[in-house]
Amino acid sequence: MKSTAERTGAQGAALAAIAYFGPLAALLSALDPVGPFFDITMTSLLKERLHASAAEAATFRLLTALPVYASCLFGFARDRWRPFGWGDRGHLLVFGLVTAAVMGWLALQPLEPSRLLVGVFAVMLATRFLMAAFQGALARHAQSHAMSGRLAALWQFASFSVTLCGAIFAGVMAERSAPGTLFTIIGLMGAAVAAYACLRPPGTEQAGEDTAATGAWGPALRRLARHRAIYPAVIGMLLFQFSPAQGVVLQYYLVEGLGGSRASYGYWYAAFLAGFLPMFPLYGYLCARIRFDRLLRLSACLAIPQMLPLLAADAPTTAVWLAVPVGMLGGLLWAALHDLAIRASPCGLQGTLMMVISGVNVLGVRAGDLVGSHLYGSGGPAGFLSCVLLTTAVYGVLALLLAVRPPAVPLHPDGVGGGDVADG
Repeated sequence: MKSTAERTGAQGAALAAIAYFGPLAALLSALDPVGPFFDITMTSLLKERLHASAAEAATFRLLTALPVYASCLFGFARDRWRPFGWGDRGHLLVFGLVTAAVMGWLALQPLEPSRLLVGVFAVMLATRFLMAAFQGALARHAQSHAMSGRLAALWQFASFSVTLCGAIFAGVMAERSAPGTLFTIIGLMGAAVAAYACLRPPGTEQAGEDTAATGAWGPALRRLARHRAIYPAVIGMLLFQFSPAQGVVLQYYLVEGLGGSRASYGYWYAAFLAGFLPMFPLYGYLCARIRFDRLLRLSACLAIPQMLPLLAADAPTTAVWLAVPVGMLGGLLWAALHDLAIRASPCGLQGTLMMVISGVNVLGVRAGDLVGSHLYGSGGPAGFLSCVLLTTAVYGVLALLLAVRPPAVPLHPDGVGGGDVADG
């Protein structure tokens, strides 16, 4: 039983972690080129200013996103390299300044396709290092202070809030702003991240922050591969993001099947994100009161019927309203999977695993789009129904996978224990 002083100290440490990681999560989500603010505005810029075709814009997005598919390499670099002996703060400083410099260069140059490709690719590389540093630092702190659930919920709440605002603001940027405005805003955010490096994460020791993992790369990667605890997190994220009924298929269905406008999917996506938001504080509350394995199973069961409400939509407006409960059904599992990834991260390789999770996140989405578009295109009127049923079946398999006790993962509620790391 904890004394009053111990409880007060734990609450103070939790608040300090929230105050540090919350604003940083929001800032990184806002400047991330993968996010809707940059991505939507950039696509509009390619179309309206450079007169790129849809195929050319898609090729541009594919090439500039290549570093995302290799996210694990940036996480591994984060785990092995400590710039200036500053640990993760060194990555924030160096690559925040790189982002600011490249964006400043683009803002001052005339728009030209090859220059734009080089600049955006460079920023994509820089921001992968930033994401690896943030996620690795958050995972390490969460493990050390028994805060994996609360910090996972905080991270996702901040990210989804910024993503929602970014999706809305991107439309205004695309219509009313000069081309250089986007680059200037992202550059200023990069400079703000570099300035954030002057702040130290709460409760960290200088030695722990400055010491990089040592030894050869091969044994480190083998240790990660043999760490059994990571596989439920990796496979779970891959399956949850494999949703043929969302993404490209839903975008086409809203227009072709329900007679909506081209803006219908944007409205649906904003409502979908809004549905997630209240579930993250709820997860932060529950994770401190319920054993993790029970909360994980509950979250997975709630997500099984996530896409079924869309079968009741008979108009785009109805689909938009239904997007809110659709998001709510998946919100707890989204937080729980990130909680699981943090708990499963092996000591010294937290950045690597967290960036593997980021990579399979994107891979699952793209695979779901590919399979879903084939089903939708060949299924006639029942194409969307097939996509929804397949998504539901995959989520059922995911729930069965997560019903098995995760190997070697700490299962205590948040705030119990501390310093626990998955055994492997």
